Amino acid sequence: MRLVLVLGDQLSPNLSALRTANKATDVIIMAEALGEANYVRHHPKKIALIFAAMRKFAAQLRGEGWQVRYSKLDDEDAPQTLNEALLQGAEAVGATEVICTEAGEWRVIDALAELPLTVTTLSDDRFLSSHQEFESWAEGRKQLRMEYFYRDMRRKTGLLMEGDQPAGGQWNYDHDNRKAPPKSLDFEGPFRFEPDAVVREVLDLVAKRFGENFGTLEPFWFATDALQAQAHFDHWIATGLAGFGDYQDAMLLGQPHLYHAHIGMYLNIGLLDPLEVCQAVEKAWIEGFAPLNAVEGFIRQVIGWREYIRGIYFLQGRDYTTRNDLGHTRDLPASFWGQKTWMACIEAAVGQTQEEAYAHHIQRLMVTGNFALLAGVDPHQVHEWYLAVYADAFEWVEAPNVIGMSQFADGGIVASKPYVSSGNYIDKMSNYCKSCSYKVKQKTGPDACPFNLLYWHFLDRHSEKFRANPRMGNMYRVWDRMDEDRRAQVLLDADNWLAKLDAGEVV
Repeated sequence: MRLVLVLGDQLSPNLSALRTANKATDVIIMAEALGEANYVRHHPKKIALIFAAMRKFAAQLRGEGWQVRYSKLDDEDAPQTLNEALLQGAEAVGATEVICTEAGEWRVIDALAELPLTVTTLSDDRFLSSHQEFESWAEGRKQLRMEYFYRDMRRKTGLLMEGDQPAGGQWNYDHDNRKAPPKSLDFEGPFRFEPDAVVREVLDLVAKRFGENFGTLEPFWFATDALQAQAHFDHWIATGLAGFGDYQDAMLLGQPHLYHAHIGMYLNIGLLDPLEVCQAVEKAWIEGFAPLNAVEGFIRQVIGWREYIRGIYFLQGRDYTTRNDLGHTRDLPASFWGQKTWMACIEAAVGQTQEEAYAHHIQRLMVTGNFALLAGVDPHQVHEWYLAVYADAFEWVEAPNVIGMSQFADGGIVASKPYVSSGNYIDKMSNYCKSCSYKVKQKTGPDACPFNLLYWHFLDRHSEKFRANPRMGNMYRVWDRMDEDRRAQVLLDADNWLAKLDAGEVV
């Protein structure tokens, strides 16, 4: 008899550990371990999603004839860690061997290695690229750019391919996906589910145990099983996909979802299959229901970016989350935890995160991430914040997006340049600036948009590192051409603003 460990982000019937196990003799272990729920202060909605989905998946497995030992967080003898759950299970059934599918975080992988049991770890083949495939692709390359990996994934899967050429003659339609926000939406948003008895029990538990965590628990409308997740996705294909491409970078007050699919959390816990969702989106294009730029943009995020980011996480190893190439040490601002700020864009992105456990990629990259990078916030604190507050955040996907793409803390492994901008970009891609206390067109003085001040402050203090970067040369030439007195004023105003931030003032 063996134990079969199924983690909270492995809720897939075709999991490699389940395929290898023997239904007649092996025992599945699933546990709502407190150590997994509080290693960072996760958003209550995130905890509720995972616990509810775990309970439903355990019931599904039992219905299929599996023996399942399931530990609820509020059980009298509830294990505090995954290892404790496995040791309890081993003692109860007399097992000495564990089968598991590889975890998506080094933290869990290393903990399981300490078990005094025989642990057989199988690859997580729900992903389209294995560690070995990614390592082979990366070997010998001076730069690990996603675009070239993505093209190989298109060839491998056959998605949007016409023979050996990309559909429409282009690999990437990102240039067509940067329209400013629309004046109105014809998409009603994601499919919403009323909590059933299982979900309601979990919500009550989470409210009691994690009610003080950052984030609003209810209303809770997430899908919590594969059928619901599929219904949500089908609804988006029918009503949201056509507008996704054009407006995927746009931001609007009061519209947290716009045309986004909002399926990251369902993919990442195993309720949806990445290849199947891409095939469904491709089919919508083939049948004329969605434009190519929308379909390609979606597929690139799933088989390109998602697979590439996972490859980076495992390739770079255990110390990746400690990287700090720019030497940033400022503490995370209180505004990221919902305290008052005069910056409308930060207030909108953080407020939405607090309510929904969600923000789309541009809000994460070009609002909160951009601000943290410009202000010189410690990237590990930024990493832990993103890991805590978003329902789709697991370290394999979150850390490279934050440490690499957002904060440039890995020195350029993921990004070819820092993703920084002044307030002009946010003004172009959103309506946030219209209601802001600061003035986005003002470049100096107490009313100037902080992004305008901090942008030049960032370039100036990191001039030695980035001046030779070919993608940043133009901006340094603009800075150099500025009147010396104006440059001095910008830097002084930025220093004064940062001093107020450090002093805990509302800024």
